[in-house]
Amino acid sequence: MENQLTKSVEERTFQYQDSLPSLPVPSLEESLKKYLESVKPFANEAEYKKTEEIVRKFQEGAGKGLHQKLLERAKGKRNWLEEWWLNVAYLDVRIPSQLNVNFVGPCPHFEHYWPAREGTQLERGSLLLWHNLNYWQLLRREKLPVHKSGNTPLDMNQFRMLFSTCKVPGITRDSIMNYFKTESEGHCPTHIAVLCRGRAFVFDVLHDGCLITPPELLRQLTYIHKKCWNEPVGPSIAALTSEERTRWAKAREYLIGLDPENLTLLEKIQTSLFVYSIEDTSPHVTPEEYSQVFEMLLGGDPSVRWGDKSYNLISFANGIFGCCCDHAPYDAMVMVNIAHYVDERILETEGRWKGSEKVRDIPLPEELVFTVDEKILNDVSQAKAQHLKAASDLQIAASTFTSFGKKLTKEEALHPDTFIQLALQLAYYRLHGRPGCCYETAMTRYFYHGRTETVRSCTEEAVRWCQSMQDPSASLLERQQKMLEAFAKHNKMMKDCSHGKGFDRHLLGLLLIAKEEGLPVPELFEDPLFSRSGGGGNFVLSTSLVGYLRVQGVVVPMVHNGYGFFYHIRDDRFVVACSSWRSCPETDAEKLVQMIFHAFHDMIQLMNTAHL
Repeated sequence: MENQLTKSVEERTFQYQDSLPSLPVPSLEESLKKYLESVKPFANEAEYKKTEEIVRKFQEGAGKGLHQKLLERAKGKRNWLEEWWLNVAYLDVRIPSQLNVNFVGPCPHFEHYWPAREGTQLERGSLLLWHNLNYWQLLRREKLPVHKSGNTPLDMNQFRMLFSTCKVPGITRDSIMNYFKTESEGHCPTHIAVLCRGRAFVFDVLHDGCLITPPELLRQLTYIHKKCWNEPVGPSIAALTSEERTRWAKAREYLIGLDPENLTLLEKIQTSLFVYSIEDTSPHVTPEEYSQVFEMLLGGDPSVRWGDKSYNLISFANGIFGCCCDHAPYDAMVMVNIAHYVDERILETEGRWKGSEKVRDIPLPEELVFTVDEKILNDVSQAKAQHLKAASDLQIAASTFTSFGKKLTKEEALHPDTFIQLALQLAYYRLHGRPGCCYETAMTRYFYHGRTETVRSCTEEAVRWCQSMQDPSASLLERQQKMLEAFAKHNKMMKDCSHGKGFDRHLLGLLLIAKEEGLPVPELFEDPLFSRSGGGGNFVLSTSLVGYLRVQGVVVPMVHNGYGFFYHIRDDRFVVACSSWRSCPETDAEKLVQMIFHAFHDMIQLMNTAHL
């Protein structure tokens, strides 16, 4: 990835989009067979027999017709799932999305040239902005290398959603506005928005056709910072984006009704490349301990986040940075890519600006002054209160396991991602005394506009292995054998899912066809085992590999009695971030992380001892 990003390439970023294969529809028989396997760990014999019968009826009856209709739909679309997924997973959801849907992550620069230090916020921020803007220019010029798996190009469409993209709230369904264009497609916005102490500003990042430099960016940030610290706090309109979606939609309509100029101001934020947030707090963070920075990125001051923006770049008072991103338009690998690009540039330049200090006569930032009244101010304070109350319930445990990493697991011929997934299964089993239904993200970017599929990591094989680890009479060899069976099963599932042979999105498609056609909801989806095994968004473990770079992220749990679990893998360490809700008496992110670290040791020990 590193050298992919830096070498100049002839290929254009989006050149393969038209030749990517369409997203396939798997066979109904295969999908139902895999579904049945996935519910087994959560059923006793009688329950399983009942579900087996429901599935057989579905396969021979309603399912057959729905599958045919799905195949028809797929004929007319290169991605039969895309629109549905966007609506069901994101745009129809009414709970506040800033806390419950967005993903966040710290920038990794604190690990090398930029440890936490007061008084560095603006200067570092100007450099960080400049590197982000260079990435934007690479994308505009289609100079960002096409991601590939071997020689196979992957879909790059999500990268169009990083800049100048914003969700707009609707009464029953939100929409996504995307204003990004490549240079060959024409003009696109060239300004960023800055939020500071409840106020909003915009300024252009081009002057005489060129990017403004870090010293010029510093002048703009200093102007905004001084103004905000020497004058009263602003009305904090941004806090409304942290509200329940329908409530925010109504408040937005009311705001526009107060003064049509308010719509112009909202559109300036929507069209901006991204939002730069100036926080006045200082999170504690070290290369081994990330918990506080995560809590502050997800639950921090809502008056300096535009929750609907695809990219909020957040700066803290002690020179620590991070991002808060709406999940609807893209998945985290896009943010991982830009964060890694910027981190590499900061490493190359030792975190300093080595160019000209000259500051040209560029226009000062423009403040966006909204017309407000008592009602809007009241809505804002209500939004802030609900966000901070909900955020205070969030527990995040994020820390680094440094005893070993990818290098050792590879030496043992164990896939490092599967290694972590199975450690999580063992930790959950030990902590809760039962298997935990688990969602792991697989990417489907081999296909046109492909996003994700679900890998259900809690397999029968994984459960049998967990049971053997807790059974004092099980021999080391037996435990090792069961573990290797669980590895093989997981690796095969991941491969299947990435190649369009998963079943969760297929089942969702069949359910949505039934709803669209006004048909009764098939019994399969109302069977208690469907939701107990995670179906319908009920996974108690919601997990994803963030990658093999220095970038880490986190999302809240999918369900109240569950965990969010996100991790990245390096040669010598595993960095994990786990979320849970404090108000749930049975979950504890801190304890689960400790159990996972124990499981890592037990698994490696198992391999070593069994060799003897």
